[in-house]
Amino acid sequence: MRHLVVMLKQPVAGRVKTRLGRDIGMTQAAWWYRHQTRALLRRLDDPRWQLWLAVTPENSTVSRMWPAHVPRVPQGRGDLGARMAGVMRKMPKGPLCIIGGDIPDISPMAITRAFRALGGHDVVFGPAMDGGFWLVGLKRVSAVPPGLFENVRWSTEHALSDSMATLDGRSVACVDRLRDVDTQEDLKALSR
Repeated sequence: MRHLVVMLKQPVAGRVKTRLGRDIGMTQAAWWYRHQTRALLRRLDDPRWQLWLAVTPENSTVSRMWPAHVPRVPQGRGDLGARMAGVMRKMPKGPLCIIGGDIPDISPMAITRAFRALGGHDVVFGPAMDGGFWLVGLKRVSAVPPGLFENVRWSTEHALSDSMATLDGRSVACVDRLRDVDTQEDLKALSR
């Protein structure tokens, strides 16, 4: 069974998309995120994989904000890498991809390409325009690699290359390059 995990924050003004909020206002940024994630979850609710939500804060696992039929797990503590590695360890066996909720162009076809790439590789990344990544996936035929995502410079142009450096020789594939939304300029670029 394939597993697709969407990492989400409760859409509360001032706690989600704060870089975007500095450009357009915290309430508007939270509104954008709420509507973006709803549309994304509808698009990716697909029988080809089990959809999961990894949410924060922990008490938002019971929130009515998320679709009731989609299982939820808490993200846990630590930086983004520690939280993703922790979620990977919690999930049932099988190929697993993790994405964020702030990438409007994610399609079921892009997710399918990522899972296909895991057929011939240990790890798959979906690079982002800013040097980070919108998707990471593991074949998971063995344990999650120790040291995965340690010493990664998150929210920088080095996030993808730093993450790849933690893979200890595992084979890596890259799929679609997409834009995540962190700033008003990212929103403008999407509308062009």
